[in-house]
Amino acid sequence: MSAIVSNLQAVRERIAKAASEAGRSPQEIRLLAVSKTWPVDCVIDASRAGQQLFGENYVQEGVAKVLAASGLNLEWHFIGPLQTNKTRLVAEHFSWVHSIDRLKLAERLSAQRRDALPPLSVCVQVNVSGEASKRGCTPSDALGLCQAIAALPRLALRGLMAIPEAAHDFAAQRVPFRQVRQLREQIRDAGVPLDTLSMGMSHDLEAAVAEGATIVRIGTAIFGERDNA
Repeated sequence: MSAIVSNLQAVRERIAKAASEAGRSPQEIRLLAVSKTWPVDCVIDASRAGQQLFGENYVQEGVAKVLAASGLNLEWHFIGPLQTNKTRLVAEHFSWVHSIDRLKLAERLSAQRRDALPPLSVCVQVNVSGEASKRGCTPSDALGLCQAIAALPRLALRGLMAIPEAAHDFAAQRVPFRQVRQLREQIRDAGVPLDTLSMGMSHDLEAAVAEGATIVRIGTAIFGERDNA
């Protein structure tokens, strides 16, 4: 058994345990393997262990992997910062985009998504901790941005994504995730249906699951430490 396969098993067990402790079904939580900077061979190894969802942060690297693994029936998610001059490649090759932080990005993705493809699933990234170093709209702007995106063709607005400021205490980790969950509830109450909370990484997935995460984005715990993360 390769390290990636055993790591995947361990992460799935963590998700199942966290779900059980939160009174949730593990089936409610999708595992997104973040394969950025790792070669396509690692993706193939993980896919042989049943992993189907993969996340990429860099457009050219991600598209190369999508094409190289095109026969494996994988679902590709773009989760990194996106520049407007690279939206066409993402619109053409990915199934999800988690990092929408302004309307212009969504408008370009909508215009560039081909009619022959299923609608592109998108999440609005919220800078829940207010960190200057991180992308994302402010929580106060999230409703208006969601309302505008929901009206665009060829996109399916699914939910919110967040990368909170790191905390080492479980209770402290839960606080920003709870804020994102409550924000989703407020947006739902305003008439915008959202079914996704993309939150939680290798160090805090348990706290994210406790607060309702439906997608956890796990890289290090599956593929190992990166030299250039």
